Amino acid sequence: VQLQASGGGMVEAGGSLRLSCVLSGRTFSMYNMGWFRQPPGKEREFVAAVASTGGGRYYSDSAKGRFTISRDDAKNTAYLQMNTLKAEDTGVYYCAGSRTQTSQSTAQYDFWGQGTQVTVSS
Repeated sequence: VQLQASGGGMVEAGGSLRLSCVLSGRTFSMYNMGWFRQPPGKEREFVAAVASTGGGRYYSDSAKGRFTISRDDAKNTAYLQMNTLKAEDTGVYYCAGSRTQTSQSTAQYDFWGQGTQVTVSS
């Protein structure tokens, strides 16, 4: 199984980025997908998750209203659209897949992508 995350980069505060995460080696539609991030010097934290059915979407308080998680099962891809970015959004962003649930806990995810760096300058 492989998760390939991409779309990170450097952007000014107030800008936008769209992250993508492509799954290979598994049936994408069967997996709940999550995005997490790890700010410099801090632990990995939950950002957003979307259910395998696509019906349930969940966000951290910091992501609500600014970020949108989505999925395209035909492309085996999950997305994270990030708008109105802030300096505190800086970190390495990881996507992850869970067969059983959408969760804010890293322990509930079965596999992880390699991460993509997002840097927001103020």
